[in-house]
Amino acid sequence: MADAAGLAALPRGRHSLSREEVATAQKLRLAVATADAMAEKGYVGTPVADILRRAGVSRQSFYEHYRDKHECFLDALDLAGAVLVAQLGTEAGRRGGSPLERAQRAVDRYLRTIAAEPAFARLYLVEVHAAGPEAVERRAALQAGIVDALAHLLGARGASARFACQAFVAAVASLVAVPLVKGDLDAVLALRRPLQRLLADLVEGPLAPRQ
Repeated sequence: MADAAGLAALPRGRHSLSREEVATAQKLRLAVATADAMAEKGYVGTPVADILRRAGVSRQSFYEHYRDKHECFLDALDLAGAVLVAQLGTEAGRRGGSPLERAQRAVDRYLRTIAAEPAFARLYLVEVHAAGPEAVERRAALQAGIVDALAHLLGARGASARFACQAFVAAVASLVAVPLVKGDLDAVLALRRPLQRLLADLVEGPLAPRQ
């Protein structure tokens, strides 16, 4: 996601970008700036002016895209969720290994993405709770996408199997949140093996095919 900041950089002076391309680039820059600012000051303590300064976007341009900080936050939240879901989806498309092995690799990719992009991860896992009910509901919908991707990886079918996947994803989010807030990214990565073992236990238990 940090790459988005580079991809969103607008050339100075005259350029051949369309209005739509400029708008997309500005919104990416604003998403990155929102995540960075709120990682330092939190949702409540971050003014729009701080986001504008970090993004290098004018106040007029900001309000052409968003009504307020909350709406900008929701866009940044969607971006963070989409990237996290993509980590599981990418592994689902790969060949090689059992469903459990692919899911375990996906857990590793998920944790590494969080460690590589702590500002976006904090926005998704922590600051969302300060942004109000709409943001929490939006995060829940994004989280459901992660559950669906994990269930697909494991071939989990039925309500009880999906609930096991849902409980696992919720546990990951909870376990990651504390070290993320403390800035202890090594502790985030250290969760890999325990979570992979827990996933194996689920596959042998609640996710095991019924006889």
